[in-house]
Amino acid sequence: MRRKTVPFEPLVPGKVGMYVCGPTPYAPAHIGHAFSAISFDTIRRSLTFLGFDVNYIRNVTDVEDKIIRRANEVGEDPMALAARFAADYNRDMARFGVLPPTEEPKVSTHIPQIIALIERLIARGHAYPLDGDVYYEVRTFPAYGKLSDQNIDKLRDGARVEVDERKRDPADFALWKAHKPGEDTAWEAPWGRGRPGWHIECSAMAEEILGVGFEIHGGGADLIFPHHENEAAQTCAAHGVPLAQLWVHNGMVRLDQAKMSKSVGNIFLLYQALDAYGRDALIMYFCGGHYRQPVEFDDERLTEARARVERIEEAARRLTPGPSPAWSAPLHERFFDSLADDFNTPAALAAVFEWVREANRGEPGAGNADLRDMLGVLALDNLLDVAAVDAPAEVVELSAARERARAARDYAEADRLRDEIRGQGWEVRDGPDGPELLPAA
Repeated sequence: MRRKTVPFEPLVPGKVGMYVCGPTPYAPAHIGHAFSAISFDTIRRSLTFLGFDVNYIRNVTDVEDKIIRRANEVGEDPMALAARFAADYNRDMARFGVLPPTEEPKVSTHIPQIIALIERLIARGHAYPLDGDVYYEVRTFPAYGKLSDQNIDKLRDGARVEVDERKRDPADFALWKAHKPGEDTAWEAPWGRGRPGWHIECSAMAEEILGVGFEIHGGGADLIFPHHENEAAQTCAAHGVPLAQLWVHNGMVRLDQAKMSKSVGNIFLLYQALDAYGRDALIMYFCGGHYRQPVEFDDERLTEARARVERIEEAARRLTPGPSPAWSAPLHERFFDSLADDFNTPAALAAVFEWVREANRGEPGAGNADLRDMLGVLALDNLLDVAAVDAPAEVVELSAARERARAARDYAEADRLRDEIRGQGWEVRDGPDGPELLPAA
């Protein structure tokens, strides 16, 4: 909102409320979803290590136009389709080591709260029913456009604004959509049977769990307008105070210079990227750039990221568990100072690799505690657990069976075998040269 770096001042010292827009699950997750999830996971881990108690909320938008369209195309119940892809998304995030949210609200379980918020907006003169629909009247909120730096007079029909000639203003947006023939996803409301619009959903869920004025609202830069602009307008109009203190957005992943998008079709599916490069190289690559900047997804850069992962693994073989040497302290401090400056992961990684160089210059056996702290914030502390230990024959066979399942695209069986391997005390790390078996941390 302020477009500058400002001191972080939580409402309650030591506490952070954080709401991040999660998936609209109507298709498999792509690598852009992973970048957003990893970016906010790193922010969450950083805040936690810096001493904050973080209440991290990531929603599932399981009621939305795209879900209904996709379900109709494949002949599946919309709620069942959304639940299936949401489960796949969470499984993929777990493969990256992304921490699960404190709570994961769904639109379908917050319909009463959504209706109550719409009723409040109507009562306060900021929304109007129209033949079973309800619209938010943007000109009743003078600050509309401040977050996204949009001029309301220049917004046109079709420019990410819903076209409906009945509206009082072309920029007005739907809070509630009247039930249409052939749609089963609908609920009763005072103005008629239907379903909520996209923007009101997140406002209602965030308010219900975190209240208003919480610390951080996050999401991809493509959500700034209209989604976050509309969220900000709704809540402030309803309650007279801002929804969130800070709006934080990750950059877009780009493929061939264009934003990666399911609707455009230029996507690299998450399981494809994991199979091709492995989770560690992908995390290293994403953390090598600032979360607010766009990311170019290409093979050369990812190969470089894999080499950086291998440098840490090589160094890890020279290290031992325990306190780190005295020379480590300034680098450890520099790492966390970098994260405290708008989560500057490139600068933080520079401290990591200086640490690795210093350790390689010294005698083998240095303690790895400080390096484990640093890598843990990036979900890469597993790199310190390399060991020249051969897995038992039965674990090797389980890994081979998992590869056969993946080749047959039987991902449910592959995941079951991964869990069985984990139950035997081993982890599978997927990389470009195939799976690697490591003792579980």
